Amino acid sequence: MARNKHPEETVNFILNVAFRLFMEKGYEYTSVQDIIDHLDGLSKGAIYHHFKSKEDILVAVTERMTEQSNQMLARIRDRSDLSGRDKLKAIFKESINRPVQNDIFTVAPNFHKNPKLLFSLLHDTVEEAAPNYILPIIRQGITDGTIETDYPEQLAELIILVANVWMNPMIFDSSEEESYGKFRIFERMLRGFGLDIVDEEMLERLQELTSIYQKNKYKYM
Repeated sequence: MARNKHPEETVNFILNVAFRLFMEKGYEYTSVQDIIDHLDGLSKGAIYHHFKSKEDILVAVTERMTEQSNQMLARIRDRSDLSGRDKLKAIFKESINRPVQNDIFTVAPNFHKNPKLLFSLLHDTVEEAAPNYILPIIRQGITDGTIETDYPEQLAELIILVANVWMNPMIFDSSEEESYGKFRIFERMLRGFGLDIVDEEMLERLQELTSIYQKNKYKYM
């Protein structure tokens, strides 16, 4: 393949190749050279012109995968037929059931070896997801009477940080048993705020994702 004169197409090509290799081999077992070898003639310079490292490529792959998630969050946030409480439940249900989650947990990067990726996740959670999607829903819930709190900003951050970070088995290398325990605590925490928004179906899905992660983690060992 000749060098593409359109930078966006070149970037997409690199990300498509990288994503496929991450899926096939796992992120930890894919080198930059592996990616270069599958770029149909694009040089190492073509990669480093757009990405400084393999971590940068992973961040870009992850951002592209989560773009669809943000669109889902915005769609639920803007619905006029649901209460604030019901919107939170819809967000958790759809988030955990998205097919792309299987891909994310299959790639299963080691966050302990990739602080840049972990920082990106934390930044997006606190600076993007909490204020732009969760907080407006909580404010609506306060108005419509389905959510009670005097600290909407803090509650928004707490809920999304627990869901995206503390309950993420890829960050804490949680087993299915450990994930089960965290889910139960999360459920009780939400009930303490009057939010009965998680159910057994979500628990089964979380355990399924944890199993996908654990199987991929040991696949090449």
